Amino acid sequence: MTNTNADAGGGDRVALAVLTQYRMGTTQQLHRVLAPGVPIEQTRRRLAKLRAEGLVDRVTLPQAGRLRAWFPTAYGVRVALEWPELNGRRPPRLVSDPVAARLRAGHALAVTETALAFLEDARRRGETCLPLDWIPEVHHPIGNGEAVIPDALFYYRSGDAMLRAFVEVDRATMGPERLAAKLTAHARLHRYIPGPTPGRRWHTTTQATEAAWRQRYPIFPRLLFVLDGTGPTGVNNRIRALHAHTRDPAVTAFLRHVPALAAPLADLREHGPATPVWRPIHDPSQKVDWTHTHHP
Repeated sequence: MTNTNADAGGGDRVALAVLTQYRMGTTQQLHRVLAPGVPIEQTRRRLAKLRAEGLVDRVTLPQAGRLRAWFPTAYGVRVALEWPELNGRRPPRLVSDPVAARLRAGHALAVTETALAFLEDARRRGETCLPLDWIPEVHHPIGNGEAVIPDALFYYRSGDAMLRAFVEVDRATMGPERLAAKLTAHARLHRYIPGPTPGRRWHTTTQATEAAWRQRYPIFPRLLFVLDGTGPTGVNNRIRALHAHTRDPAVTAFLRHVPALAAPLADLREHGPATPVWRPIHDPSQKVDWTHTHHP
């Protein structure tokens, strides 16, 4: 006999973990992440229950259809970060009230929609990319108090291969040059070697010459720019700005080791990210799939 109370509790736990990790999602988005095979009313009831318990809250957006965007409360985050599923994760940047949530919603929901493109594609293809394999805002120090914080890091298993990617989602709210500067920042992360901790000495030569990212990843994650908020002309302008940064020798060196690609979010939705909708930053005339590994 099925213990429905236990099942419900497990579903509540997963829902809160996902919302804590993703920062924000509409009812429809969370349904697609959590339980696409059941009626959406079950997801609505689950979210309403979590809200009644003070673990999540929502804001109604002014778009057609009055979208409800959900986000975790400070209490919900404290509860979720105690679970093994989120062990070691940095606390997310919290929104303090519905007004703050509304101001952040556009970008946050575009990041969640990008996650869904990969999650749903993996389900269709019989590959592995689970909801908690998508990790927004992973902090990577690069010295002098600076850090590279991509919109997301995700893990994707295709056959025997484990793939990793950093994702930067751009909704055309910043100029093309500011977007392209993110490429330079990732190049800095790739070559950043931390100095010794004050008061401590290096024990081996290897420690003093190893890039910081190697402490986390066996291979530097590929870099994916997902572009939204404009039509084809705006997308092309942004890809041209990214390509222009390849004249920087440091970026050229970075691209010899790390695939960097760009694609419109609309194409990911329509065709799926595993199709050749991605344009390599070093040669935007090509179109490849995101697992592309050719370097200039």
